[in-house]
Amino acid sequence: MTTTPKVPRYNTRPVDRSTVAPDGGEGGQLFDTQDDGFGNMDFRRPEDQAASRGPDPAQIPDPATLDPATPEPSPREPDATAEPPPRAVTPDEIARVNAAILTEGLTERQLRRALLIAQRSQLAPKSEADAVRLLRESGVDPFSRASILRVVTPSADAQARTTQEPAQPVTGTGTEIARLPGDVVQLPKKAKPIAVPSTEQRAEVNQAAEILRMQQDIARRRRRRLALLGARLFAFVLLPTILAGWYFYMMATPMYSVRSEFVIQQAGPSGGGGSLGGLFSGTAFATSQDSIAVQGYLQSREAMGRLDEDLGFRTHFQSSEIDQLQRLAADAGMEAAYKVYRKFLKISFDTTEGVIRMDVIAADPQVAADWSRQLIGYAEEQVDHLTQRLRGDQMRDAQAGYDSAQTALTESQKRLIELQEKFKILSSETEVGLIVGQISGLENQLTQERLALAQMESNAEPNQARMAPIKQRIETLEGQVGELRARMTETTAGATSLAEIQGQLLVAQADLQTRQMLLAQALQSMETSRVEANRQVRYLSLSVSPIPPDEPAFPRAFENTLVTLLIMLGIYLMVSMTAAILREQVSS
Repeated sequence: MTTTPKVPRYNTRPVDRSTVAPDGGEGGQLFDTQDDGFGNMDFRRPEDQAASRGPDPAQIPDPATLDPATPEPSPREPDATAEPPPRAVTPDEIARVNAAILTEGLTERQLRRALLIAQRSQLAPKSEADAVRLLRESGVDPFSRASILRVVTPSADAQARTTQEPAQPVTGTGTEIARLPGDVVQLPKKAKPIAVPSTEQRAEVNQAAEILRMQQDIARRRRRRLALLGARLFAFVLLPTILAGWYFYMMATPMYSVRSEFVIQQAGPSGGGGSLGGLFSGTAFATSQDSIAVQGYLQSREAMGRLDEDLGFRTHFQSSEIDQLQRLAADAGMEAAYKVYRKFLKISFDTTEGVIRMDVIAADPQVAADWSRQLIGYAEEQVDHLTQRLRGDQMRDAQAGYDSAQTALTESQKRLIELQEKFKILSSETEVGLIVGQISGLENQLTQERLALAQMESNAEPNQARMAPIKQRIETLEGQVGELRARMTETTAGATSLAEIQGQLLVAQADLQTRQMLLAQALQSMETSRVEANRQVRYLSLSVSPIPPDEPAFPRAFENTLVTLLIMLGIYLMVSMTAAILREQVSS
């Protein structure tokens, strides 16, 4: 949006001063008496305001009572032939004249213009009314069209040439203009009427000049702001970037990176049963915990301490070949060394493939390769240590159970042997079978004898001699059967019943069988534990061996310089936006 500037227009047409009324009424006023644009506000100094208000009307002397010798000053008419002699003016006369000027009804705009013309004419007015008085005494009408030309300051050479010249009238333009000391008037070689431009043309010229001035001012301010912006960008962005690039290209020590990859695998078969563990066996999920544990161990202070003791980690970075920013101080402690260790050792774990990637950085490629091999050895030890306790606990428990079952079986066997030796019976079942067989045989004989006796008794006159032996044999057989039966169930003073002996032997034999079964189960458990322990074994498989490189990997000078530029530019933009927001908040 462009706003057209409003340029003041001056009436440059010739005006006959004889038609101007002294009271400034309508038709005799040279300039309009409208408001100057500030309303009732008065921005003049207190003393100028008091002078413009003038004295009390009661104190203004009557013009009729004035001394005829000191008439009221009036504009001089320039005389080309003679100059009137100077006359001394008293302060009272000056005050009366100034008071009379203030009563003429002049506007504030006319008074300010008169003061400006008097100052440009090298006069020394004390107030605006005094400026009007001095100009009139010099023969200049401050409200005429020609007096506006005095606002333009003459050149220094012209001032020097006309400093001592008295005021002289200038003619040749059709209107007489009084010339004060310091004014330069160049008359044309040939007197010809001057073509005064019209108001419309002057307005267009002034408007174009004002627009040109505004454009030049805008361009000048833009150039100044661009210069300040360039200075700030150079100081806060380009200079740090140049310093960073100089360091990366000229000062930074070349660092060599050695990469190695290894995977932790399980010793058990890849196939599994129906359990969830068998489902994930042989995959990266089966050893992910071990891989994460190994990664954490290699990044720990313990691994750094072991590497320092074995291969001198801190000594390498304390060498004078390392630049100042990367060099480790000679009296650096464990924490400072650990920060350097974490910076130059990069370990990552790929969960999808189960691969551990390790980058070891050092100032010497062979040193970096040695460090990488040493750290891989630490990882192998850690992998063995992770499952060693589990495998040891499993085998120890299984072996203890087997040893206990074997000891109990031995004791049971000893007890059975002691019972057999005590009762002199190898097997209670065999002994019972023998006794039962004897009783069965005796019972058969006893039955035959009883049948023979019954047959003899069935005769009318049995033979007693023949019946007596049969009865004797029957009694003997019955006694023998009774003894055998008593031996099986009754305990006598000299012998233990076969039932008791058989019970003890059966208990001993059952205990022996139980112990044998427990021993077999313990043996099976121990074998299972051995198999599980073998399946719990982890081993480290090296897929990419550490090989010393022939070119340094760090520093990446261009990338690091570009990153520095972006970082500094981001910081500058953030600070600038914050400052602009705060400035806007404060100004609003």
